[in-house]
Amino acid sequence: MFWATGWKPIVLAAAMLLASASSALAEEGVPTPGDLLAERLDERLGEQEVALQAFYAARDGRPAWQETATVAALANALRTLDADGLTPQDYRPDTLVAAHRQALAEQSSPAARARFDVQTSQTLLTALRHLQRGKVDPYRIDPGWEVPIEAPPLDLAAISQAVDARRFEQAFASARPSSASYERLRASLARYRHIARQGGWPMMPPRSQSLRPGELHDDVLLLRERLAILGELEVMAAGVSAGVEPQATEPRRYDERLVAAVERFQQRHLLEVDGIVGPRTRAALNVPVVTRIDQIRVNLERARWLLHGLPDSFVLVDIAGYRIRYFRPDGDVWRSRIVVGRPYRRTPSLRSSISHLTINPTWTVPPTILREDVLPRVRRNLGYLWQQDLMVLSPSGRRLDPRDVDWWRPGNVILRQRAGPRNALGRVVLRFPNDHLVYLHDTPAQALFAREQRAFSSGCIRVQGVLELAQHLFDDTGTEAEVSTLVAAGRTRNVHLERPVPVILHYWTVHPDEEGRLVFRPDVYQRDAALLEALDASPTR
Repeated sequence: MFWATGWKPIVLAAAMLLASASSALAEEGVPTPGDLLAERLDERLGEQEVALQAFYAARDGRPAWQETATVAALANALRTLDADGLTPQDYRPDTLVAAHRQALAEQSSPAARARFDVQTSQTLLTALRHLQRGKVDPYRIDPGWEVPIEAPPLDLAAISQAVDARRFEQAFASARPSSASYERLRASLARYRHIARQGGWPMMPPRSQSLRPGELHDDVLLLRERLAILGELEVMAAGVSAGVEPQATEPRRYDERLVAAVERFQQRHLLEVDGIVGPRTRAALNVPVVTRIDQIRVNLERARWLLHGLPDSFVLVDIAGYRIRYFRPDGDVWRSRIVVGRPYRRTPSLRSSISHLTINPTWTVPPTILREDVLPRVRRNLGYLWQQDLMVLSPSGRRLDPRDVDWWRPGNVILRQRAGPRNALGRVVLRFPNDHLVYLHDTPAQALFAREQRAFSSGCIRVQGVLELAQHLFDDTGTEAEVSTLVAAGRTRNVHLERPVPVILHYWTVHPDEEGRLVFRPDVYQRDAALLEALDASPTR
């Protein structure tokens, strides 16, 4: 009570005296502490990056971090960045308050205060940049990366206002990708971390034989518990549904309800959906929850690379998910299956625009495929050329007799497959400029689309139902053409779209499906480990 009554007049009088003294100093032309801080702040900003200068310009040069409560609020906000798969300690929240106390100590200079202010603003902008564009530079871990990160500029005026109001979650939200997929990944990260805190899930013991529907086995009890924890099974570990009578069957019996749950699990892990717990399904069940958490974190980073500046209408190729989607101008989404490159002939990540289509294409065998695939077959059996309808051409395009070529030293011969039902490109090719010479195309090997994991090509993307996609592109771009008529004519020709359609080829090993549930894909190109290592590395300062 004495503080509330006895000291209050003294504090007010001291404050009035200090204000009067500062006013007198200003009138006499002597710099006030505030003037000195502003001068030192201005001096330090001259050496800083443009974004930092722009942040203070949005504040009219005012310092941002002189209030203890503001610094404490920032430290607390930085600790929440683990919800985005980032590492809060990268931003040193635990040292902020102590550093602020030291910078504002009684004997500290305006230069020390200015230095702390600029460093703390840099920390905030770094965190915002990581939320918006990712912490890891994709070019650093993937030399073939060709997807520019098209995040919009940060609204520094709004961020400055959020700092003054201590609403840092508002600032963070403005930097994150505004995407339902991103939010589902964040929610799933929280869910899997909760599972980890509860002890994770049980491991299925090794077994030489597959567990098949109808079997009676102790593994079934573990399987029930495993799927109940994950949420694939609507029954609890003991085999009881919420609000449903206990099952009459033996809990060790691999019954129909459990089979249906296993099939859902297989579908969401890109496994063959057969309800049989074989080696691959058992291996997927035994992936530890901490590994799944790392997978989600890695794909949150990939989402920060991609999910900004997306056009209203574009084609998205999901490489690891073996899927393609075309977001049409009218809001509809066309979906289909794809076949992508083998692990040693990877389909690249890139961003381009579909410019034209080739109808009834011929196929010129690329140098790598010629050297590594075709020539060994031709050397074993010259008849392979006739079987595949391959013409042998000189560099000038003159037709050659295959029997006159030394196939051990063929020189610069060209092999070209005529248009037709056996052509490797099928009946239509969707072309877009890129340095990898990949494209979307039809294929005579339709049976491969029935497989769940489909990395069988030499880098290009085979599309199931590509003729339908081609017609949608014609219709949506005002291109007067009928795919069926052009194909039936049998002539090889290029048809340019009236408007190019953006296309993005991207690699996700975890992504929400249409129902919002996560689908975990095998890391067919082994890209997750390098990204995780870079994501967990301490930032250089």
